[in-house]
This record gives sequence, C-alpha cells and structure tokens, in this order.
Amino acid sequence: MTACATVLLSSLALSQNPSAISAKARAIHESAIVVDTHADTPQRFLDDNFDIGNSDPKDIGHLSLDKARAGNLGAEFFSIWVDPATNQGHFAKHTLELIDTVYEQAGRHPDRMMMAFSVADIERAHKQKKLAALMGIEGGHSIENSIRVLRDFYRLGVRYMTLSWSNTNEWADSSGDIDDSKIQHHNGLTDFGKQVVSEMNRLGMMVDISHVADKTFWDAIAVTKAPVIASHSSARALSSAPRNMTDDMLRAVAKNGGVVDVNFYSGFDDQSYWDANQAQMKERDAAVKEYLNELKAEGKTPSYMDEERIQRQWMAKIPRPPFKVLIDQIDHIAKVAGVEHVGLGSDFDGVSGATPEGMDSAADLPKITQGLLDRGYSAADIRKILGGNVLRVFAEVERVSRDMRK
Repeated sequence: MTACATVLLSSLALSQNPSAISAKARAIHESAIVVDTHADTPQRFLDDNFDIGNSDPKDIGHLSLDKARAGNLGAEFFSIWVDPATNQGHFAKHTLELIDTVYEQAGRHPDRMMMAFSVADIERAHKQKKLAALMGIEGGHSIENSIRVLRDFYRLGVRYMTLSWSNTNEWADSSGDIDDSKIQHHNGLTDFGKQVVSEMNRLGMMVDISHVADKTFWDAIAVTKAPVIASHSSARALSSAPRNMTDDMLRAVAKNGGVVDVNFYSGFDDQSYWDANQAQMKERDAAVKEYLNELKAEGKTPSYMDEERIQRQWMAKIPRPPFKVLIDQIDHIAKVAGVEHVGLGSDFDGVSGATPEGMDSAADLPKITQGLLDRGYSAADIRKILGGNVLRVFAEVERVSRDMRK
C-alpha cells in the first residue's frame, strides 16, 4: 500500500469514528490554551447543588473538572443566566446568587480551578494546570437598567454581557421575540442601550451579540470601540435559526476584529435538526407547561433544572446529526470571516443534551482538533480557533478600556 493510500484510509477512518484522535491531533490540542466562551453549568450549581469536582461516570452533564482536564479545557466562561419569566422583580439578586456559585466552586477546588478576570489570569491558570473560571452575563435584563449595577457586576468579575437573551429588554431587541407584536421593540438599541455598550468598552467588559435581533447587532457594531464577541452563535447559512449570524454579520465581526464562537447545539448547527425541533415545539412546550404546573400544584417551586429534564426527554426523540456538522460550522465561519475570527462557544449544560454525535462533554473537545486537522487546517490556525482568537479579542478589549479610562 502506498503512503498516500495509507493517509487516505487513516483520514477516512477518523471521519467515520470521531472518537479516534491521532497522535498529531492530540499534540496540537495539548499545546493550545482551549477557551470555551459559554457554559450554563451555574444553573446546575444553584438548582441541583452540583459540584464541579463530581467524578460520577454516570453524570449526564457536559462539564466537570475531570471532563475539562480530559479535554484540555483551559478556560471556561460560565454563563450567568437569569430566567426572566421566573425572576421578575429580582433579576439582579438572582444574578448575584449565580455569580456566588462560581466563586463557591473555585473555593472548593483551589488545586484544580481558579477565578480569572483577565488574559493574564487565564495564562497563569494554564501554567498552573488549573481551569480558569470566568463569567459572562447572558441577558442585559440582569442589570435592571442601571449603569451602576453593570459596574458592580464588572467589579465582581463579569467579563462579558450578552446585550439581550431571548427576551427583548427595555433597551435592546432580541432575536427571540422580534416577530412578537405584543412585545414593545426599539428598532435595535435605545440611546440607553448605546450608553451600555460604551460603558462596557470603558470597563473592559466584552460586548456579546449572541441572541440579539439583527438591528441590535448592527447598532452594537456601529457604537462599540472594541471588538465584539458572539459567545455562542453559529452561521445562518447552514441553519436558519434567527439567532444565528448571516454571512454579512460574520464579515462585519471580522472587520470589527471580533470573534464568533460556534454553538454546539445541533439545532443551530444543522438545518434538519432545527426543522425537526420546530415541528415538535408546540407539543413539547405543552408537556413542559403541564409538568411545571404539576409541581406547583404539589406546592413546589419549579427550577430551571426541572424544565431541563423534560426538554432533554423531547430532544432525545430527534436523531442527533453527525459530528461533522460542528466542523462544518467552524469551517464556514473561518472561510467567510477568516480563521482569526472563529472560536468555541459550546453552550454546555444549556442545550438539553442535544449536541452532535460524539460531542458528549468537554472531554470530547480534542475531536474538534482532529476534525479541523482532517480539513487541512494548520496547527497554528487550529490553536487560534481553540482559544487564541478569544484571547486576542479579550486582550484588545482590555487595551481599549485602558485607553478610555485615561
């Protein structure tokens, strides 16, 4: 057998079995600082009393310290997400509770995990072989329309904020309800919303445009003085989810110097999965509502994790797409925006187990390196995608902040 034939067969075997990681891919992956910009694990910390040091092999979660170590995950931005429906009147309070859970986990495992607030902290954690724990607020409603509260969250360690979640707030339109005529919209960002973006620039807090309506995106791009991130978004060209980004948006992020961190949710990565999920949505939502009402009738207060359990059952009814759809997304964004403008934003523990085949936890991150290597990406470019691009953007946001504070 010729050398070329051997390489071809090896590549074919790896594509059919994404669990197979070559020595070359393993070496590249281990040489990188792997950064994930979005994990919803704080919901588990708070509602399930989950310990990130949990070593139970039967745990269905995507993220633990063992799984992070197995996947060489160097830095995780923990999502601080406040459900607007169940926290009316106390968004900031619940935000603080979730922030506290991240500090609590780092305090429990100081030998394996540390709080991080800067690029330098991430690099320090990497040298110490610890998981760098950072935080990003998912949804501008958390600041309760107060610049002062925004500043307080920065002081507590929050290093990005998604301008809106799936709900339009008082100053930023969301893609999640943009077609709902009952919602008061603003045609993008209000004047106060633009002030929020400017203050985030001054503070050194990354502006996250995942979830926002298209006009909100363009307003943010026009106002910001620093690169933006899409902490967990994919390409609309491959899946028509409204919160995915069009190719024009990808090019705008590239011009801005920002980075789009690909979401691992199958519906955002694969059109067939998205269509199947939309088809069952009405029936699924009714089942979730019925279950939550049963809990309330029993005198219980339903949590996010209660809803998650039902969501997971329904997601399991849809066949998971092949692993390649995740690589397709990364590849598409790299080709449209440039390899310097794509990263990883898994949405771990926030997608009800609905990830592509082979991506079951943070331990599977090396498969991305193998998939990119199989597509012809160089080691240097793979390291950019795994975390280098996010670190570059974060450093530039820090620089802009220093200049503005002068």
